[in-house]
Amino acid sequence: MENKADFKENTIGTKLTRYGKVSGTMAGLAAKIAGEKFLGLKIEREEHAQALMMALGNLKGPLMKIGQILATIPEALPPEYASAFQELQADAPPMGWPFVRRRMKTELGPDWEKRFETFEHEAAAAASLGQVHKGLAKNGQTIACKLQYPDMKSAIETDLNQLKIIFGIYERYDKAIQTSQIHAELAERLLEELDYAREAKHCKLYEYMLKDEPGVHVPHVIDDLSTDRLLTTSWMEGNKILTYKDAPQEQRNAIAMNMFRAWYVPLYYYATIHGDPHLGNYTVREDNSINLLDFGCVRIFPPKFVGGVIDLYHALMNKDNNLAVHAYETWGFTDLSKEQVETLNIWAEFLYGPIMDDKVRAIGHADGAVYGRDTAEKVHARLRELGRQRGGITVPREFVFMDRAALGLGSVFIHLNAQINWYRVFNELIEDFDVDALATRQKESLTRFGLLKT
Repeated sequence: MENKADFKENTIGTKLTRYGKVSGTMAGLAAKIAGEKFLGLKIEREEHAQALMMALGNLKGPLMKIGQILATIPEALPPEYASAFQELQADAPPMGWPFVRRRMKTELGPDWEKRFETFEHEAAAAASLGQVHKGLAKNGQTIACKLQYPDMKSAIETDLNQLKIIFGIYERYDKAIQTSQIHAELAERLLEELDYAREAKHCKLYEYMLKDEPGVHVPHVIDDLSTDRLLTTSWMEGNKILTYKDAPQEQRNAIAMNMFRAWYVPLYYYATIHGDPHLGNYTVREDNSINLLDFGCVRIFPPKFVGGVIDLYHALMNKDNNLAVHAYETWGFTDLSKEQVETLNIWAEFLYGPIMDDKVRAIGHADGAVYGRDTAEKVHARLRELGRQRGGITVPREFVFMDRAALGLGSVFIHLNAQINWYRVFNELIEDFDVDALATRQKESLTRFGLLKT
């Protein structure tokens, strides 16, 4: 049961206060951009973008994550705002000790401190929905305790309502992309992130899926110190990825390969993807192996979706337009014209480009901008033109986080400037791909951890 302090966090007043803050923040963004676009008013974009980023960070909650998503939607935000929003979640200000003490008492009881040898008062890390504290268990194991911020369900509902309004304004000016499915996918994933018991299952699933990958490490869940709003795992020691930007080429390549295996072994062997490839969600060990962290945003696909990913690869390699249409329809795109397919192929060829090129190369270049933005804007402009003739394209829900993950991971490889034959790495991974075998593996693993939907 929640104590009185926690009950107070869930009052209507709390919701109204946040609604006002969020409305003001998003209205400020809309007014600044609209004023510049339609009235010719000039603003210092970079300065305003940084101020807006700080405002979102101090609000905490899902709006920070939504800001990152908006940054990946072509032309939804000017480049300065897109770049600033990419920084969200990295260094969010944490809640203080009174909140931590109260929440730990609620989750583990009044004698909670006796269940630890030590528990650090200062947060080791803070993000959008919670913060992490380092501790020492009674058995001497170093552990990480992730505490959920107060009233997050209310915050998500408020922020998603605001996002629907922003998307509505966006579609009013631009008919190329229909955002209803994007909003629905974001809503479902964000609400799932509040369920730490579910995240614990995801963490165990990843530990199982990557058990044969020596270059990837997953935290081990401590069940008796975890609840729906507290997740306790083994502590994973490592360095931030950006500290290796100037490391020797061989070392950067090794880190990149471990990152590749961490994301794509689960995808092609279990139809599961880590949907939040943010720089704060992995660290690097001394042997160049990586720690994969934060399993709140995990997307489990139908096996046929992954079959479509591979079909599209073969379609692009063989210039088989019929197979490309089949792949898009497998993903959930409907009633595509020839011109729309050709336009989507431009985006697909950008994403698949590194694995279509049989040579050692970098993933690509961002030149200080958001990775993929220039290509996305080119595709978006063409879709907008076609949209005037046939109506907009509705983006399937499964595509939202798949696309985001591909771009996020690509950005990591660019930071590392990894030089790898991605074509051979990818083809070795899918060499024995069989959609029926994938379906069997997925069902067995989801059943094992209580994640199979009935």
